[in-house]
Amino acid sequence: MSVGILIQVRLGSTRLPGKALLPLPGGTVTQHVMRAMAGVTADVRAIVTEAGSAEALSPLAREEGFQLFVGPEDDVLARYCMAAREYGVDEVIRATGDNPLTSARLAGDILRLHRESRSDLSHFLGIPLGTGVEVARAESLYAAEKDAVDPAEREHVTMFLYRHPERFRVLQPQAPPGVNLPDARVTVDTQADYERVRRIFQELYRGVPIETAQLAQWLRAVEAGQEKKT
Repeated sequence: MSVGILIQVRLGSTRLPGKALLPLPGGTVTQHVMRAMAGVTADVRAIVTEAGSAEALSPLAREEGFQLFVGPEDDVLARYCMAAREYGVDEVIRATGDNPLTSARLAGDILRLHRESRSDLSHFLGIPLGTGVEVARAESLYAAEKDAVDPAEREHVTMFLYRHPERFRVLQPQAPPGVNLPDARVTVDTQADYERVRRIFQELYRGVPIETAQLAQWLRAVEAGQEKKT
């Protein structure tokens, strides 16, 4: 089975414009996503974006050994399906460019479980928000592309699959015990998110992707310290 890591990125966020290009120790937010996903075995690695973001993202993708695919701005489902066809992949690992703490280990684990269960869509429950990926069969995405009419189902790549459990097998295993932190948030969507993630990188980054187990220890220690103060 051919696997494609397709990282969804655009620079037009309204809450935090250009967040994918914000600097962190060692590189930008999106560069850290690419470096983490370089640790997952795959046949294709690509940034999947729209025309308005392509020029700024192209040199970063090239620097990290990723391809760049440009598709529709608002129909992200179609953008993913076009990319999957272009690259000829059977399975899509969907990551997003605002999650610099994405875990290669968790991505590899969910890909294995996805295959073993022969699911259409798979992701972990309970991991810190911003560390996980989704794995989807390309054929299932093509079916969604054909039948999805709600604009929200076009904007959100996998929403149609979640909404139709009678058609698609969705695997949602609980997170491994060491990284089961369902209330933790390490995605970058607001300025406050960015400041927190920057602090994490300042304290934990040592030139290689931060392991989720190490991140979980840090998050628990911070939470424990906050509880002591109260």
